[in-house]
Amino acid sequence: MSNAQAMPQLDTEGGQAVAPCCPPLTERPFTAEEAETAARMFKALGDPIRLRLFSAVASHQDGEACVCDISDVGVSQPTVSHHLKKLKEAGLLTSERRGTWVYYRVAPSVLAAMSQLLTATPAA
Repeated sequence: MSNAQAMPQLDTEGGQAVAPCCPPLTERPFTAEEAETAARMFKALGDPIRLRLFSAVASHQDGEACVCDISDVGVSQPTVSHHLKKLKEAGLLTSERRGTWVYYRVAPSVLAAMSQLLTATPAA
């Protein structure tokens, strides 16, 4: 198993697997599929509202946040929902519905993969 592969974690609401996408940039050139996956992640984080929401979820107590706790980012609730959906589609967030609220979390494998992607591989 390469460094770019790990056991996927399941999204309890949508059943979509979340796993690291790519090897470090310095390890080897990306395949077309790896480049598409990485581009989706970075594109999703390229919007200031999405980056604020992602940060709010990642830094929230216990590593998960109710949408009611993170929606104060200066846009309407429907816009917050749209941005959270885009973060989920990019594989950056998972969610779980509990009653009327949806709780979001950043899968540890996602943060590890993003960190690994931008880390230089030590020379052997």
